[in-house]
Amino acid sequence: MITLEHYLMLAAALFCIGLFGAIGKRNAVAVLMGIELMLNSVNINLIAFNRFLVPNQLVGHVFAIFVIVVAAAEVAVGLAIVLSIYRDRYSTDLDNLDWLKW
Repeated sequence: MITLEHYLMLAAALFCIGLFGAIGKRNAVAVLMGIELMLNSVNINLIAFNRFLVPNQLVGHVFAIFVIVVAAAEVAVGLAIVLSIYRDRYSTDLDNLDWLKW
C-alpha cells in the first residue's frame, strides 16, 4: 500500500535533484530543467495531499494544473531567452552572461 509518506519522499527526492540541477549546473537549459523538476515535485505534493486529506474535492488537482500551465509558460519564455542568448554569444554558459554587471 502506498501511503502519503511515499509520495512525500518521492517529491522530496525529486525536489533535491531539481535543486541540484538549478544550483549546481552552469548550462542555462540544465537550470531550466532543474526548475521544472522542482515544480513537478510540488505537483506530486499537491495531488498526494489532495488524495489523502480531501479525496472528494479537486482543489489539489486544480492547483497542479495551474502550476503546470505556469511552468509551461516559464519554459517557453526561458527557452526563448536562452535561444536568443545562444544566437548572440554561441554559448549557454551562465558564467558568460555578465551583461548587467558593472
